[in-house]
Amino acid sequence: MVLPPTAPMLLTRNLLYTGITRAKKLLVIVGSPKVVEYMINNVDSKHRNTGLEYKLKKLANK
Repeated sequence: MVLPPTAPMLLTRNLLYTGITRAKKLLVIVGSPKVVEYMINNVDSKHRNTGLEYKLKKLANK
């Protein structure tokens, strides 16, 4: 898992957790320890407007 220094809104605990839990046999984290620490401490969660709910309802009504 590559963790480059990037926009803080992308460096979230949720993203780190997802990367760790998706690993099947081995996980190698490539990045600065400061970035990993920032992600662990960054519990901010942004609401994502994906439109998924609307699309699923639209498919269900067909």
